[in-house]
This record gives sequence, structure tokens and C-alpha cells, in this order.
Amino acid sequence: MLFSSLPSALLIGLAIHCGVSTAATEEKIVEPCTVASSTGSFYDLRKMSILPLKDGKKPGKNDKIDDWHVRGYDFPYNFTLNICAPVVADIDKPVGISSNLKKNVSAFYEHNDKTYSIGQLSSNLTLRGRRLVLQYTNGSPCGDNTKRDDDKKGERRKSSLISFHCDKDPLATAPSVTFVGTDPDHCSYHFEVLSKDACISAEPAKQGVGPAAVFAIIGVIAILVYFLGGVFYQRNVAHARGWRQLPNYSMWAGIGNFIKDILIIATSSCARFLPTHRGYSALSISANGPSGRGRNGRGPEDENRLIDQLDEEWDD
Repeated sequence: MLFSSLPSALLIGLAIHCGVSTAATEEKIVEPCTVASSTGSFYDLRKMSILPLKDGKKPGKNDKIDDWHVRGYDFPYNFTLNICAPVVADIDKPVGISSNLKKNVSAFYEHNDKTYSIGQLSSNLTLRGRRLVLQYTNGSPCGDNTKRDDDKKGERRKSSLISFHCDKDPLATAPSVTFVGTDPDHCSYHFEVLSKDACISAEPAKQGVGPAAVFAIIGVIAILVYFLGGVFYQRNVAHARGWRQLPNYSMWAGIGNFIKDILIIATSSCARFLPTHRGYSALSISANGPSGRGRNGRGPEDENRLIDQLDEEWDD
């Protein structure tokens, strides 16, 4: 039987291929603290995130274990911040921040024995033109608590805007974080980070369904359609039963017989190397003698004559 179900198999395979292609063109899942531009540029700042050490683990020689500390210069206070992660420092009762949210503070400063949050955790990098920025919001209430018409919560809160720049200096070993300034209300703070990690990098390959897997799926579907369609045809059209329901049964049977013959030949060839019972054969020959007679000296002819003689006597 010819492969009459080939069109069906091709249609199913084409549907699978289209589904895989559609899934591949869907929007990729963005990893935290990474961003890719429409032109293919990829940025990954995860190396700049300072994470607390796990219990019993010792830091490496070049591992940074404390937050990024930034001088305020003409300001009466300095700043502490982390990139795409909460600060490692243990802060106590930030102004205007509930106790269950203080663990998400990613930037703060201390002034007059009080701790002020200037932004909660965020890992959403944004590309504005050629500028790579990260924004922290929902910090402590601003000092004057000035209400705005567009402020739904009724009060302004401190925030931070961090812009990242590629450091092309081959001698630079660590990122440089600088405080740029704040607005007159001391409600929004601006920082700049110069780092090699802010340079364009290659986007890591993501595991997915490759061309080989697509063709493998199409092949499996085609084989299933071939056998199921063939069995349906042989059973309902050709009225075959048993193994003859398989498509191209004579071909498969011929292949099976060929394999069987190969196994028999291989087994026979190996049997020649097995030890034989030569001791028993030699004993049998020596017992019968070289002329084929038994121990009593009688051969087959003698026995036949004896039997004939006994038959004649019995008849008499």
C-alpha cells in the first residue's frame, strides 16, 4: 500500500511547525534587571546586585558584600543603595514605611537620627534613547507633604532615578556611583553609575524548540499517521486481519525474514567455536570396534540371520 496518508501527515506537521514558529515569535520573558532594545542591544546589570550571603557561605576574594555607598558632597547626608535588590544593611523603622515593607527598601539616607527611604525595590530597566535607567518609587513621604491634584494617594513620596553608563576604561575595576542632585523639594534623587556591566552585551541563548526538534516531531506524527491510516485502510477496505492489517505487510515480513536469516547464520557461525563431545564419540566407536561389531562379535547381518532363524522355528 502506498503512503496514502502522506497529505494528512504533512498537514499535521505543518500545523506543529506553525505553532512552534508562533511561540518563538511571541514576546520573550524578560529576566529581572535585564533589558533588550528593538535593535538587538542587550543589557544585564545582575552582576551589580549585592545579595546577602547564605548561612555558612564565605564571600569570594572579589565579592562585594555591602551596599553601594554614595557621598552627598554639599548635602548634609550620604546615600546607600543597591541595584535591582533591597539593601543588605539592616535599617530600623524608615520614616513612613510599614514594618512589612522595610525589607524592600532599595535606597535610603540617614539624617537627624532618622532613616528615609528614597525608593522601594524595582528591577525594571528602561531604555530611553541611549540612556539606561532604573527608577525606585514609593519611598518615605516628602518633607512638606505637599498634595498634588494628580496624586491619588494624597501625598508625594521620595523616589530615585539611576542612570547607567558604559565604562570603557580598561583599568576600571569597580563601578562608580555618583549622586547628581535632587529637586527643590528633596523628593526625587538622581544618581549616575559608570560600569562595564552597563555596556552592551550578548543576549544569552534561551533554550527552546530548535529545527531538529521540529523535524523530529513532524517525523513522529508522520509515522503515526502512516501506521494508523494504513491499518484503517487494510482492515476496512482490503478486509485484512491479523498482522496483514499493517501497511506494506509483505515488505515488513520480508525484512523480518531477512533479519531472522542473518541471526541464524550468525548463530551457526558461532556454534562452530563451541566445544564438542569428542570423548563420547570415541568411546562409542571403540565399543563397537572398527568393523562396527558389538562386544559379542556380532554385526547387523548376524543379528538379522538370527531373527530369521527364530521366525522359522516359531512357524514350525
